[in-house]
Amino acid sequence: MTSRERVQAAFGHSAPDRTPVFEYILLPPVAESVLGRPFVEYLAGMEPWLEMAQETGFECALRRYAEARVEIAARLGHDMIFASPNPVPGASYMYDPLSELGARFEVAHEGDPVQRLKDRNRRVEQTMMGALPQDSLLVYDLLRKEMERRGLDLPILAPAYFHGIWTDSDLMQVMLIEPEEAREHFRLATRRSLAVVADYARRGIEMIGIGGDFAGTRLLISPECYRSFIVPEIRACAEAVRAAGAWSVNASDGDLWPVMDDFLLGCGVDAYLEIDMGAGMDLARLRQRYGTRITFLGNMDCGRILSFSPPEEVARVTREILKAGGTSGGHIFTASNAITSSVPPANYLAMVNAYRETFELPPVIL
Repeated sequence: MTSRERVQAAFGHSAPDRTPVFEYILLPPVAESVLGRPFVEYLAGMEPWLEMAQETGFECALRRYAEARVEIAARLGHDMIFASPNPVPGASYMYDPLSELGARFEVAHEGDPVQRLKDRNRRVEQTMMGALPQDSLLVYDLLRKEMERRGLDLPILAPAYFHGIWTDSDLMQVMLIEPEEAREHFRLATRRSLAVVADYARRGIEMIGIGGDFAGTRLLISPECYRSFIVPEIRACAEAVRAAGAWSVNASDGDLWPVMDDFLLGCGVDAYLEIDMGAGMDLARLRQRYGTRITFLGNMDCGRILSFSPPEEVARVTREILKAGGTSGGHIFTASNAITSSVPPANYLAMVNAYRETFELPPVIL
């Protein structure tokens, strides 16, 4: 099978020749150990990447970035690739809308959260309702160009995550105090997501991530709030993704069991990403419950297992995940979230080679 056929089989719930594999977010220094040279990843921080782009020229920096990303995928034998829109020099664009507004991670102890959210919604509607800056989508064209040069055909997963809660304490309060203003926040999020989906569709992106984080070791909002405020909005995004001929991938960390039916079936999505083993999201149980309807992308625990367990334990857990994912389609192997600096390269290599040994592939040597 080709990589594309393997991924199509996973989403079509038919048996591939082996479980497809990719990495959701692979940051330095592990990414650099795979490449064998320095690598600046804008998902690890846009400012260092923009500084490099200023030194080398934007197009040169972006071309080198795309080449490095495809080289990493080729060296690790990946079947698909995840990429976010690239930073644009001179633009105020940031992917996270709250970061752009200077509001993310702020916890205000005084004042009126309702008024703050009203002001924020007004600013979003006035300044952030358009399509993405077109230069921010160049990375997808360059990735495809580099794949073609290498004779690769890897489907692309791109993010349109606008419905997360994160640490937005104002939003969580307003959902209870003045629900209609909170609904306006999510309606605006849907409009933004739909605009991004349309941008991706014009570039033939095959998989589009929607949703956003709303849980940790427990839900950040009640199941009733999730069903009322968020499910209808994500369902509208999933319908737009399907109409564009792509697969919708709902994403959130955390323990989602209290709303699992809503998260998957109520939202009408094709797949689930960021399956959080550390929060109790068991792949075997998920497969048993939803295996013929939902494709699961995961779920190696990047926080505890990959970061702090010995390589032998990493390899053992990798084999367990592959067994839980089964061989009949519906599973794509990746870590639960970003491979950060806490992950020792030896542990990442243990995971990679446990996967490759399972499917009788030659080991990767770094």
